[in-house]
Amino acid sequence: MSPELPLQGKKILLGVCGGIAAYKSAELTRRLIDKGADVRIVMTASAKEFITPLTMQAVSGHAVYDSLLDPQAELGMGHIELAKWADLILIAPATANAIARLRAGMADELLTTLCLASASPIAIAPAMNQQMYLAPVTQENINALKERGIFVWGPAQGMQACGDVGPGRLLEVPDLVQLSCDFFAPVEQSLMGVNVVITAGPTQEAIDPVRYISNHSSGKMGFSLAEAALVMGANVTVIAGPVHLTLPAEIKRIDIKSAVEMHQASLAAVAESDVFIACAAVADFRTAQVHNEKMKKQENSDSMTLTLVKNPDIIADVASSINRPFCVGFAAETNNLEAYALDKLTRKNLDLIAANDVSVNDQGFNSDNNALTVFSKNQRFDIALNTKKEVSMQLLKLIAQEFKEYSKDHSNETNRT
Repeated sequence: MSPELPLQGKKILLGVCGGIAAYKSAELTRRLIDKGADVRIVMTASAKEFITPLTMQAVSGHAVYDSLLDPQAELGMGHIELAKWADLILIAPATANAIARLRAGMADELLTTLCLASASPIAIAPAMNQQMYLAPVTQENINALKERGIFVWGPAQGMQACGDVGPGRLLEVPDLVQLSCDFFAPVEQSLMGVNVVITAGPTQEAIDPVRYISNHSSGKMGFSLAEAALVMGANVTVIAGPVHLTLPAEIKRIDIKSAVEMHQASLAAVAESDVFIACAAVADFRTAQVHNEKMKKQENSDSMTLTLVKNPDIIADVASSINRPFCVGFAAETNNLEAYALDKLTRKNLDLIAANDVSVNDQGFNSDNNALTVFSKNQRFDIALNTKKEVSMQLLKLIAQEFKEYSKDHSNETNRT
């Protein structure tokens, strides 16, 4: 398999469902073919209201399948043969309706019948209104599919066709193509059996029952790291601040809100961790007093004074604990990136620190992309701008390599003792 054609010889059955994001399916088909894949298209009845079978036939170079009981289609590659043909079934976009039908095991239309009749791996890329995506029943359906081994790619967050803003956007075509390539790429199991704990997302520091202090962290980087660590064979725990993101069922998740709660959960997890990655954007300060009732504006005052106290330093406390794990910190900076990162590396007794410039557009907070400069005590590693999923995989490979050397050194020290 050539680097230019990572999907050469791979057979992908692309299921297209009825949502506005179906317009991206034509581009997705072309880009998968560009990477060497043989792509066949299955469309639901509602998908044809958004994009025509003729369009999908033109871009794929093959007849489109859209009927379970089409006599002409059954003369050629029947639906059972089509189910056996695929190396991967990718449903993009996957609507809330399609996800619910897939979970229920319905077989009264072609796409879900193919999924039932196939032993091939299945990946879905959700695309729907943010309220539909966040609805408890949709989350239950998605989690149930994950437990069955179905891969869930996305969704992304942002502006939607209806004008809402939130999770539910179909991942962009380059991201779906990269995930398809990664799916077929040989998996490097360099963290097999290693216990990895990752903090992710922001913290919320309450002022009163209504207000809190927080930051712009989306949690995407930490969650991408968790998924990459899982792929590389690790046993993964995520200590997550308040974010609307999902994780594979195999990952243990501990949800918290405040920095103090994250600190407690992190120290409790240290004993069982080999690698600790502090990716969360923890608030530096919290209010000295949390009011039990909503603070009201004072008619005779145009200002309000809050007294703040410093939050515990989670990664520094983990790094100074007895039988400390291999410790990786993050430094989100707006200037003097290298100087501040190296200072944190030394001051907090870390093994690696990953620094990113959050002042740069389209990387860091609330973006799907990132770029990192990683420092150890005597080396520098640059990870170029890419999707957070790809950056996470590169960072995890580096961590695995450095952890291996760290383990050797500590094993030698133990033997000498």
